[in-house]
Amino acid sequence: MTEQTVTAGHPDALLNAVVGSELDTVELGHPYTTGMPCSPNHPGFRMTLIRRHGDMVRPDGGSASNEIIVTGGHVGTHVDALSHVSHCGKLHGDIDAEEAQRGGRHSKHGAENIPFMLCRGLLLDVPRVRGVEALEAGQAVTEQDLRDAADAAGVSPRRGDVVLIRTGWARHFDDAQRYLGQQDGVPGPEVGAAQWLADAGIVAAGADTTAFEHIPPGKGHSVLPVHRILLVENGIHIIEHLNLEAASARGLTEFTFVMAPLRITGGTGSPVRPVAVVTK
Repeated sequence: MTEQTVTAGHPDALLNAVVGSELDTVELGHPYTTGMPCSPNHPGFRMTLIRRHGDMVRPDGGSASNEIIVTGGHVGTHVDALSHVSHCGKLHGDIDAEEAQRGGRHSKHGAENIPFMLCRGLLLDVPRVRGVEALEAGQAVTEQDLRDAADAAGVSPRRGDVVLIRTGWARHFDDAQRYLGQQDGVPGPEVGAAQWLADAGIVAAGADTTAFEHIPPGKGHSVLPVHRILLVENGIHIIEHLNLEAASARGLTEFTFVMAPLRITGGTGSPVRPVAVVTK
């Protein structure tokens, strides 16, 4: 299946992709629902109606309803800002983390600086290459796994791309205990896979798990070396809690990736709604 692609910074490519083409979008994330799975490191998502139709009725009979939303910045499908993780007291670019976070918001690398992404996206479908529906709990995704998935898809990560790794774990999203994997672990990339992505010069990487990491059984989020390699050492954003099942079912490998983070000043992450734009 051949999909047209658009690379950020090339408006002519975007024009050529749109003119004369019938486009379709494929959702790459989960809806936001009260009580959905959330890492114990973050406050969960809650939404309720704070005003209901009929609470106030205007003279002409009109009425309105609205909600209140409470959530952490790293709940549901979201992207990490570069302020999210430090190593030995330093953020990306050797910025002092303690100094940057003074005043209750980050003065450097806040979520308002996460770029709008309109670029080439790649789906590396590891279970498809391994011949399984989903990886097992606590299973590592290696550099060789990513190379094999890229070869099978006929693609190669390059500078400015967004690379999404499918483990099949999104199919467990409605089973919070299994999905979060505090006891049994969660599949994900290990350090060699992360370094391979970083060496390609990508702008962001994402996966269909609670953390873009290999989480062995019983370890939880005790150490996050892939976050260090991508966020701190290379300035590469991480997208988590993706749902790549529809994209896999359609056989997507290369597509136009679109994602607009909220410009949360001084924040460490943002909810997002990423989509793949493809030709029908």
